[in-house]
Amino acid sequence: MSQLLAAQVARAAPPWNVSAWINSDRPLVLADLRGRVVALHAFQMLCPGCVSHGIPQAQRIAAQFRPEQVSVVGLHSVFEHHDAMGPVSLAAFLYEYRVRFPVAIDEAGVGTPIPRTMEAYQMRGTPTLILLDKQGRLRLHAFGRPEDMAVGAAIATLLAEPYDAASDLAERGDAADVATGPMTPPACDDDGCSV
Repeated sequence: MSQLLAAQVARAAPPWNVSAWINSDRPLVLADLRGRVVALHAFQMLCPGCVSHGIPQAQRIAAQFRPEQVSVVGLHSVFEHHDAMGPVSLAAFLYEYRVRFPVAIDEAGVGTPIPRTMEAYQMRGTPTLILLDKQGRLRLHAFGRPEDMAVGAAIATLLAEPYDAASDLAERGDAADVATGPMTPPACDDDGCSV
């Protein structure tokens, strides 16, 4: 698993580019989640590692921590089999797997199969777990199958950090643009699907 980044070197999380929300009565934006740790779980419903490891881990995080302390947000980031993983199929999938936390549908990329939020966060594939601290900074970026104990320790560390709303406002800035490299075909195994 990736190491937890120190607050001093962490960068502001880019905004989410979302076409729709499921399990939320309104669109969520990062500013609404300030003061909480955010566990952003990127997945595809046809990714074996997402179904067997990623989504259950996100559900365990949601069950373990109080929602006013840790917000779990799903991000359906489809970079393959686009026609098979539309919003209607996703809604049925989330219902059947009893996913109750909010899930964003990542906006389609322009001229690329990679969705916009996935690209902005430089995700290597699915499942990806991203932890944001209370100030909305990227503190952990883990592709594949991070161990529950390590994830829990990282969340506990972020929860223990103080949150000063006034300092948070002073630190806010625009996220940097992300350059992309050459595309390779997606590949899936038991732990995940890489871009």
